Amino acid sequence: MHLTLHADYALRVLLYLASNPDRVVSTGEVSDAYGISKHHLVRVMQGLGRHGFVEVRPGRAGGVILARPPSEISVGDVVRRMEPDFHVVECFDPETNKCPIVPACGLIGILNEATRAFQSSLDKYTLEDVLRRSPRKLSAYFLKPTADAGVG
Repeated sequence: MHLTLHADYALRVLLYLASNPDRVVSTGEVSDAYGISKHHLVRVMQGLGRHGFVEVRPGRAGGVILARPPSEISVGDVVRRMEPDFHVVECFDPETNKCPIVPACGLIGILNEATRAFQSSLDKYTLEDVLRRSPRKLSAYFLKPTADAGVG
């Protein structure tokens, strides 16, 4: 299984916000902390807002903040909502499938089972669990925010 950058960045944004609780964080700050394109992060943050993971605050002093506590944000839920699909092989998408052996293939059920197991494993953890499992405080790895870090 391979997550898209969109889902990967969504998880990183949420971990950054969870490491900076009770503070509005700009897109520019997250971009600088991770070395990720601000343009790409804007789309990620919009998706996180649309799915209720973050609260987007517009304006000059705007940015994002977690919409609920890290203990209430499931890693599995984030991945399911931010990942466009879980088509690990061509035949998982009936609209684009061109595989000629689908009617006789025994892999489909196995790969479906593996995908469900992957998702089930992610469902066991929240952002709070991830932060607790970190061997070092994540915020120590981020660049220090500046007073004029920019607008989200």
